[in-house]
Amino acid sequence: MKAYYINILMFSLPLIILVYNQRNHYITTHAHTNRSLCECYLYMPNYYNDPQMKSVMKNFNKQTQQRFHEYDERLQEKRKQCKERCDKEIQKIILKDKLEKQMAQQLTTLNPNITTEDIPTCICEKSLADKVEKVCLRCGYGLGSVAPSVGLFGALAINQYTNYVAAKVLEESIKKGIEVGLNSIAKILKQIWTDSFSVPKFNVIEILSSGYFTENMTFFDISNYINTTMYAKLNTDNYAVYSWGVQYITMQPTLFTKKYPTEVAAVTDAVIKGKTQALNAAAPATNSLTTAIIASVIAIVVIVLIMMIIYLILRYRRKKKMKKKLQYIKLLEE
Repeated sequence: MKAYYINILMFSLPLIILVYNQRNHYITTHAHTNRSLCECYLYMPNYYNDPQMKSVMKNFNKQTQQRFHEYDERLQEKRKQCKERCDKEIQKIILKDKLEKQMAQQLTTLNPNITTEDIPTCICEKSLADKVEKVCLRCGYGLGSVAPSVGLFGALAINQYTNYVAAKVLEESIKKGIEVGLNSIAKILKQIWTDSFSVPKFNVIEILSSGYFTENMTFFDISNYINTTMYAKLNTDNYAVYSWGVQYITMQPTLFTKKYPTEVAAVTDAVIKGKTQALNAAAPATNSLTTAIIASVIAIVVIVLIMMIIYLILRYRRKKKMKKKLQYIKLLEE
């Protein structure tokens, strides 16, 4: 009975609630909006649906795959190289063992007292012929590269010295012409003016350094120089006659050429004579310098040729020995 009572009471409670709701039907219940996410949307990134992000991810995946592919190719290439190197080393070891066995068999058949220890092996120390060969090659290379430079610098030195000699020869010839020209002017004026007069003393070096004269200087060039540049110094009471005479010579060149041909021509002859004397004085030095340079170049060339001949002879002998060794090894392999 108690169980029935309890069931009746439990059933009456929903009835009361239902009746209460029917009575309060004008009260609207508000629907609460909750923002709960589904599990699939909760863990899914929000940029999967973005087209730009899709293109970026696609490009990234493509580059990553390409890099992994290149890395695999490099790794395979390195493995291949290592394998080839190992195979070569193994083949060398096998060939060496095979040659040692064959040589031991051949030597035992030829002479039983010979062992494998008596077979000459590769010696790291180089022989005297090899050392001489390398020394000759280096010396020939060094001297062969030095010889053209010696010839070049020697030619430049000779050229510079020749220019210096030419300048000195020109200077000496002009100096000689100035001295003779001054003496000729004084001589002509003394013939014209019988009375005594003062002749000024000129500094030949100062006149030469003015640069007024060339190798084609004449008697009248000297008179023109004195008349134009030294007229103020000579226009005094002491040298008035000399100044007037020089001015008159400058104004009448044709007359003085006809009347005093020897004195006029003496200047040109003095220039030529001074040039010849200077050249004769400088010729031994120039010839000795040229001879020394030519002799040094010839000596270097001869030494280079000797070194190259020695190198070629030693190289031929070394190749001949190597050829014999290769023939002997081939014979043993057969």
